[in-house]
Amino acid sequence: MLYYYHKTLKIKRPNAELPEDVPVVTIQLPMFNEMYVIERLVRSVCNIKYPKDKLEIQVLDDSTDETQELAKRLVDDYALQGYDIKYIHRTNRQGYKAGALKEGLEKARGEFIAIFDADFVPHDDFLSQTIPHFQDEKIGCVQTRWEHLNENYSFLTRAQALALDGHFVIEQQVRNKAGFFINFNGTAGIWRKSAIYDAGNWHSDTLTEDLDLSYRAQLKGWNFIFLPLNCLLI
Repeated sequence: MLYYYHKTLKIKRPNAELPEDVPVVTIQLPMFNEMYVIERLVRSVCNIKYPKDKLEIQVLDDSTDETQELAKRLVDDYALQGYDIKYIHRTNRQGYKAGALKEGLEKARGEFIAIFDADFVPHDDFLSQTIPHFQDEKIGCVQTRWEHLNENYSFLTRAQALALDGHFVIEQQVRNKAGFFINFNGTAGIWRKSAIYDAGNWHSDTLTEDLDLSYRAQLKGWNFIFLPLNCLLI
């Protein structure tokens, strides 16, 4: 990794701009009993700068606690403000996260699918920074870097941040620049919907559905991009 890091250090990804006619994007928010962070997540997603008529938000809620009522209220509030936001609740958690994403995908109107776990806070330029890269029709997924809201809270959070930074700053970035396979990290990334279907869709027969789909897609010939664009996590 260190060898390829120095070898690829000067490789810069060309700047890309949003096309005039932006595509429809669906943002999926899978969650289970996340009452303490759901409001922050939904608010940050609705603050993303993108035309409202080209943005769909799916709250994929498998919760069994108070999160259900809180999520419904948030969805109703933002729907009244003109957002295309939908609440999708499953009474059976078959397939867990993979099952929720797959069910939401069947109803999604977007050509591209962005995914954020409940403890993330995307920046408002997330789509303007990622969507332009899909002008290359071979790109199936764009993964962005995670950063940390509470890195300095304790020794444990500092250690966890260091481990995650090693993965994103070195491993993901270097492997991508060197032309090796990388993986979607389950959140803070965006997929071309046709790539998901072409790779066989989400499977729930593994604990790492994100890694599984990533490798199936790349074996099918889809290319991935890693961007150092930051997305906050708790």
